[in-house]
Amino acid sequence: MTNPSYEPPGTGTGRYGGALFAPGMLVPFILVTSLFFLWGVPNNLNDVLIRQFMKSFSITRLQAGLVQSAFYMGYFLLALPSALYMRKFGYKTGFVTGLGLFGIGAFLFWPAANVGRYSFFLFALFVMASGLAFLETASNTFIVLAGSPETAERRLNFSQAFNPLGSITGALAGTAFIFSGIQLSESEVQKMQAAHRYQAYLHFEILRVVHPYMVLGLVAVGIALIMWATPFPVMRDEQDAVAHPSTKIFALLKNRHLVFSIIAQFFYVGAQVGTWSYFIQYIQAYTGQPDKNAGYLLTGTLAMFAVGRFASAAMMKYIHPSTLMGCYCLINVVLVAIAVLHPGWQGVWTLFFTSFFMSLMYPTIFALGLRGMGADSKVGGSLIVMAIIGGAVLTPLMGIVADLSNSIAYAYLVPLFGYICISLYSFFGQGVPATKAA
Repeated sequence: MTNPSYEPPGTGTGRYGGALFAPGMLVPFILVTSLFFLWGVPNNLNDVLIRQFMKSFSITRLQAGLVQSAFYMGYFLLALPSALYMRKFGYKTGFVTGLGLFGIGAFLFWPAANVGRYSFFLFALFVMASGLAFLETASNTFIVLAGSPETAERRLNFSQAFNPLGSITGALAGTAFIFSGIQLSESEVQKMQAAHRYQAYLHFEILRVVHPYMVLGLVAVGIALIMWATPFPVMRDEQDAVAHPSTKIFALLKNRHLVFSIIAQFFYVGAQVGTWSYFIQYIQAYTGQPDKNAGYLLTGTLAMFAVGRFASAAMMKYIHPSTLMGCYCLINVVLVAIAVLHPGWQGVWTLFFTSFFMSLMYPTIFALGLRGMGADSKVGGSLIVMAIIGGAVLTPLMGIVADLSNSIAYAYLVPLFGYICISLYSFFGQGVPATKAA
């Protein structure tokens, strides 16, 4: 049946104002918001890992893209189980479980580096992402339900604004502590091989990834202990779950608004992950900059992403979220098209600024998709989180396009198509109100 609380899109000037979160929610709101920062760190360490593993394991762009595939496959496979787990045991247990898995995956980087096997690293990333599936499903849904439905998109954009701050931290840490700054020429590689020193050099490069992940693991364990000691309120969906039995997943998928949101999220995550994953390589291919300089430019575009999140959260007080998102998508279509057609510094700077305009998309799609879900919010949220598989699909697809065309610029046609799809969702997908499955 149609959800009576659903409001169709509008453009009032004061309509989307109001309190950001409900009374008594301050401490849980702060703790959960801190998690958005935490998982931003490994998300963008992956961009550094791709370049580092290409160097230390001598692999192709497509093989290196498996870093994102392993990472986002963890999200895809664990999102729904995590929602069912939290439906039974609650948000706090989900947070602690997710942080535990995240910490274990981070600690696995030490034996992976000592063994020196690429597949071991991919397994560690999968375990980390499995924990993040718990955290993202719980955190996004918790924040959406932490106050008035009218301010859900603004509230989630505010909390998500701390995610790019974590991304910046991850990119800076990776650039400073993982990239060695050593760029060997072919002749230097041959000399080291002749002297039987090349394998030792590659092992040195592999070991550089260990320390940042050990720190991440310790931070995750610390936050888990704080979460466990903090009282958490009973949320609206948990109250609804007592009064209403859970809806079957296939019944939820009859909700066209939810399905449109899942599809839009698939293309958004693929566009975002692909854009950042190949940004360093785009810079090096068309400007000749070393990896450290390219890494700092990646950090700069992540800063634009953070600015965009805070700015968008403020603008949503006056502009309907879906309208703002649609306009941002069209701007990014133009910017990415320039990067495809004019590779070089012009293309670098247009890609640089796409981060500002992509910033509001994930939280806005998520919040719009959960409108009217009630007791099914966790499961509905998990289905949207599963759309993160877009990062595992579209990033290797970009690698395939780059290898076949011998052009990283042409690879950016993939995220360009993604922004076109999200713009259609923004302007036309909101005509279908959220409904609770019967």
